[in-house]
Amino acid sequence: MIVDDDHGSRALLMRMLSSAGYSCRETDNAIDALKLVRQEKPDVLLLDFKMPEMDGTEALRQLRADPNPEIGQLPVIMLTGHGESEVQCLEAGADDFVVKPIKIEVLRARIDSQLRVHSLRLQLQQQNKDLEAWRRNHERDLSAARATQQSLIPQKAPQISGWEIATCYRPVIEVGGDIYGWLPLRNDRWLFWIADATGHGASAALLTTLAKLLFHYGREQQDDAATIMEAINNDLRGIFGGRSFMSAMCVTLDPRTGRSSVVGAGHPPLLVTRFGRGTEAIPSSSPPLGLVEQSQFEATDLELNPGDAFTLYTDGLFGTAVTGRFRSTPTQLAGMLNPFAASAEALLELLLKTAARDSGDSPADDVTAVVVRRSN
Repeated sequence: MIVDDDHGSRALLMRMLSSAGYSCRETDNAIDALKLVRQEKPDVLLLDFKMPEMDGTEALRQLRADPNPEIGQLPVIMLTGHGESEVQCLEAGADDFVVKPIKIEVLRARIDSQLRVHSLRLQLQQQNKDLEAWRRNHERDLSAARATQQSLIPQKAPQISGWEIATCYRPVIEVGGDIYGWLPLRNDRWLFWIADATGHGASAALLTTLAKLLFHYGREQQDDAATIMEAINNDLRGIFGGRSFMSAMCVTLDPRTGRSSVVGAGHPPLLVTRFGRGTEAIPSSSPPLGLVEQSQFEATDLELNPGDAFTLYTDGLFGTAVTGRFRSTPTQLAGMLNPFAASAEALLELLLKTAARDSGDSPADDVTAVVVRRSN
């Protein structure tokens, strides 16, 4: 669209641009031009700098203030005479300018350049819209995954006479790769377990869902820690063929006697806090579940006396390396625990404080822990 109050200039531009293949409209004043622009939405506006009633800069300011991006972002090339302020044109919002007398080669180059820039701008805007739509969908998916995973995390510990249970679950993002649980066994015994799936996000969350199903199924088929872990390993290996795996540790407990059996599969050592005497670490004896076919699982037996506790946890408690410091080790964590802790909650609180300090208060991995303590 050509806007110029000089009839001769308009006629010349119409003739030159039409012969060059452009479809042109014209008007002799800025007021009508603003109306026509909103009606017809041209691809480029050629706007004269000096016109009666409303000059080009004022028309441009009104154009740029339009809330419709098709209007407000319309490419505008200002037509100026010698001595007129090109800076003023650009400050008003012009994309480019051409000085009269106009050379058709220069004008065509400026028009084509603005059309390319405008096309790229529209593509970028569409990509941003697509990205925003993807982000919203991704957030909805993560929210649904989080709700699903939260429903799998035990919300209330079982009431076991003479025992205290404290838990913590802090995923780094909406969903995590950690999961834990407990299940009753025959003869009034209990199975406590924890697992850490490979990766983060939705894929790890799906693997934790499978982990809970496998522990429930394994409990139904077997009765001791070693055979339960063996059954889960075989099932996981059969499903994924070694492509996905998880570290895990489980403890079978007889609440009446305190006798326990521990089996770890590529998982951080179990911390056993002896009341008034310190903490020992029982390492895993097997590789992660699902990694090795027909893996051998060996149980470690222990007995918990009044005041003793065991802690299942994931490696998020080790923290991350920061400047001048290193990740904690299970031995260091064990040495930091208070053997005189008065409750499972107190023991867990100290453990979490230790983890937060070593990770700079910003854990880079999921933090999960289960403390089971025999009451004094």
